[in-house]
Amino acid sequence: MTLKGKLISGYLAIGLVYALYSWLFSSYSHAGFAYNLGRGLIWPAAMSPAFGAFIGVIVLLVVIGAIHLNRR
Repeated sequence: MTLKGKLISGYLAIGLVYALYSWLFSSYSHAGFAYNLGRGLIWPAAMSPAFGAFIGVIVLLVVIGAIHLNRR
């Protein structure tokens, strides 16, 4: 397995563990497993709200840029 594959596998494994923990023991345990799995896939943003806000700004800028470039 290449380094890229190992990094992706590790990221997904941490996300799955985070999703299981959130589903069973956290304050989000009232939500379903699918909701917590979604939180697990973006676990760095879920664990650090400031990083989540940063990702939100990046996504917003990408969307605005795509809209702007498609108008031409």
